[in-house]
Amino acid sequence: MSDKRIYLYDSTLRDGAQTQGIDFSVHDKTAIAQELDLLGIDYVEGGWVGANPTDDSFFAKLPKMKKGKITAFGMTRRSGCRAGNDPGLTALLSCDAPAVCMVGKSWDFQVDVALGIGLDENLDMIRDSMDQAVTKKKEVLFDAEHFFDGYKSNHAYALECIKTAYEAGARWVILCDTNGGTLPHETSEIIAAVSKQVPGDHLGIHCHDDTGNAVANSLAAVHAGVRQIQGTFNGLGERCGNANLVSLIPTLVLKLGYKTGVTKKNLTHLTHVSRLVDERLSRTPYRGAPYVGESAFTHKGGLHVAAVEKDPRCYEHVSPESVGNQRNVVISDQSGRANIMSRFRDIGLDIDSKDPKLSALVELVKEREYEGYAYDGAEASFELLARRTLEGMEDYFRLNSFRITDERRCNAKGEIISLSEATTKIEVRGECVVTVAEGNGPVNALDTALRKALTPAFPELRDLRLVDYKVRILTPSDGTKAVTRVMIESADSEGVHWATVGVSTNVIEASFIALNDSIVYKLFQAGVRV
Repeated sequence: MSDKRIYLYDSTLRDGAQTQGIDFSVHDKTAIAQELDLLGIDYVEGGWVGANPTDDSFFAKLPKMKKGKITAFGMTRRSGCRAGNDPGLTALLSCDAPAVCMVGKSWDFQVDVALGIGLDENLDMIRDSMDQAVTKKKEVLFDAEHFFDGYKSNHAYALECIKTAYEAGARWVILCDTNGGTLPHETSEIIAAVSKQVPGDHLGIHCHDDTGNAVANSLAAVHAGVRQIQGTFNGLGERCGNANLVSLIPTLVLKLGYKTGVTKKNLTHLTHVSRLVDERLSRTPYRGAPYVGESAFTHKGGLHVAAVEKDPRCYEHVSPESVGNQRNVVISDQSGRANIMSRFRDIGLDIDSKDPKLSALVELVKEREYEGYAYDGAEASFELLARRTLEGMEDYFRLNSFRITDERRCNAKGEIISLSEATTKIEVRGECVVTVAEGNGPVNALDTALRKALTPAFPELRDLRLVDYKVRILTPSDGTKAVTRVMIESADSEGVHWATVGVSTNVIEASFIALNDSIVYKLFQAGVRV
């Protein structure tokens, strides 16, 4: 086809809600819908009308959209009643959404077993529902559930189902790979045959990822003539998820030259929106995600970094900026001078590549990582290590000692409680400061005691907060004597985040090392002088 316009349909707010452990609030749905609209998504499916109170509340007060269409999801009329008398269909067509998407059966096996009706009655249900919908809504879509399995089982009947919907007025007929079992070559072959019955500019594709081919199947469908793609952000969805729009959109725009509602300018916000969706759902973004993952443009081997410095095309298929991501040079035990020099440019550290201290730093990094440190996820700790080694960075304070006690006992109500108390002796600006603090666990008590001692001298620490704390056992065979690595993520009121690391056979000592780096990094970035 000569038409290069592909329409994007996002079903994150419905299909994504079927992901294990995912639960959207009305506020989440509204915020995500508006972000998708700003990005340029053509259709944003808000949920299933009448399915639950959250979806009903969402449709009762639809978010304001600039270009994208909020779409309501539902099903064709039930067996045994007319379209005008079906409560579910009536609720769907009565909502304020400008577009509706109705799901119906297109596999004879499903009609017979799941619905328990005749094949002709199923066609009547599709036709009646479409006839009713086109008189109520500006745009109607039909999701042909299990279409590919239906086509393999009885291609004549599957085609009759989608032709019925199209001829009754459906703007889009969506071919659904509901159980995710179709492969790309099958998708291409089947759509080539289907497009002879229904024009490609009225066909859409909806793929699940049960074979890991949802993105590939969607691209194969586009190549075969389909002009709408349905999917979710970050591949959310039931079982193995749905086609990942975050991978599909840049591939369509940057690789294949198609036009979508997401322009090249808006595409630079893709990483932001992807991570915003995860943040809304309290999910950790997948580091290895194509285009938007933290590792997508990360270079670890020294030779790779040297090549990328000369020409990024050596190891980057698109520029990270085109999708709102950034290049990251990892400092690790595979590091060479190119890695470290590139990282220095990022942090504004000016040093001659022939400086003998640089070789010492490379060896120190390798030695530390052998001990268990991981600087690829703790950039703040690496910067402090580099500045201490190369510039002789002095300490803002000196910890002389700390002591932590844990107590588990019964309180006055007879309840078992645990209490942690930390005592620190810190030398700061010529004075020895002794502080005592309680906390919710030993690490929190230690953190509180450190802040209590340092904040009077360094008010810049008032807005410092710990946002993530992770412990990894590095030598599990050693049991309770194992070496542990603590990674701490911190943030301030400006929204700046940084990560630090500590390693020790004592988890409290490892925590202190990471906490200490976090505090020092905050003071350094705030411009505090020693």
